[in-house]
Amino acid sequence: MTAYTGNKMLRYKFISGQCNNRERPDSGKSPSGEPDPETPKPVRPHHCSHCGKSFTWLSKLKEHERTHTGEKPYQCAICGKTFTQLGGFQYHERTHREKNTYHCSQNGKTFTQLGNLKKNERILTQGEKTNHCSQCGKSFKWLSKLKEHERTHTGEKPFQCSHCDKKFNQSSHLKEHERTHTGEKPFRCSQCGKGFTWLWNLKTHERTHTGEKPYQCSLCGKTFTQLGGFKYHERTHTEKKTYHCSHCEKTFTRLGNLKKHETIHTQEEKAPSADILLVS
Repeated sequence: MTAYTGNKMLRYKFISGQCNNRERPDSGKSPSGEPDPETPKPVRPHHCSHCGKSFTWLSKLKEHERTHTGEKPYQCAICGKTFTQLGGFQYHERTHREKNTYHCSQNGKTFTQLGNLKKNERILTQGEKTNHCSQCGKSFKWLSKLKEHERTHTGEKPFQCSHCDKKFNQSSHLKEHERTHTGEKPFRCSQCGKGFTWLWNLKTHERTHTGEKPYQCSLCGKTFTQLGGFKYHERTHTEKKTYHCSHCEKTFTRLGNLKKHETIHTQEEKAPSADILLVS
């Protein structure tokens, strides 16, 4: 059979409809145009272990699983915000570029420079202390605090009392001192209304109402309301008893206590004895 004859026969078959479905690419539809019920659906081999949902692509399964685990692998380098999906992360990044603003995730502040944002975050998260004393190397968060500290080295006292000649290296110390002239008592007890010049005096007074004894001796466990009494008690453990009574064997750590004790003996000497009283 010649090539011409073969082509002619093939064309005749096509025109007369003799080419069946097996000779045409599979379209997934029946000759009537309806979906072929025997055509298998695309295979989805990736199944979610949490809910059983199926996915054709493994990457889609991984994205879906994050809705169960809560994992957020995409983090913004500018503000630290995290995202579950790559698309949401990329959209968020554009908000920084388009608005040219950088938002702090900790206190909500906005900055036009990325460097300023980073500096702000370091202060919040690490308490960065960038101001160093040239005399002792001590670091401070705020420049004003460094200036106050430096006066302890220089002896400078720029704050002078308007009532007397006293000077102070800190404005707060000046205000406290001026109360001794004005008689101002801004700190008042909530229990009895008594006023105090200094806050620490109020705190000490309030313990007379609450019974609080915050100072405890580490050697014997005894507790105290006042710091002064606590310090005095501690010395009874550490100091040597160098003051001896000349009348008895008792010893004391403080001369004042010895003198007080000796009055007991002197009073006994001055008192008339029982024999004299009987004779008289």
